[in-house]
Amino acid sequence: MKLNRVHHIAVIATDYERSKAFYLDVLGCTLLAEVYRAERDSWMGDLALNGEYLIELFSFPSPPARPTRPEATGLRHLAFEVDSVADAREELVAKGVACEELRTDPHTGRAMMFFADPDGLPLELYER
Repeated sequence: MKLNRVHHIAVIATDYERSKAFYLDVLGCTLLAEVYRAERDSWMGDLALNGEYLIELFSFPSPPARPTRPEATGLRHLAFEVDSVADAREELVAKGVACEELRTDPHTGRAMMFFADPDGLPLELYER
């Protein structure tokens, strides 16, 4: 089997509109499509980054909370590549997003930094 690429990442939000605004307005994603699935009482939005489909954003009634951050079993975090972690961090802070301090990846020497989406999903910025 040959995997070509990651097709999408699914994220479940407790407040769909709040999370949609975060991914669109704060992180700069675009909304490709959106549908309400009445049988599941669930919204699903397809989000793109630089024109490439990336995230399926879902809402479900009363989803359970993530057990811990970020060391729970399963997806540890979602990382986005940026040209400058320091500059991107400044932009996030200016938009009211709580950010950790800059770090240096000990294996590559590149800058990195963690923050969270509105539901506490760990997100990372990693320097190109």
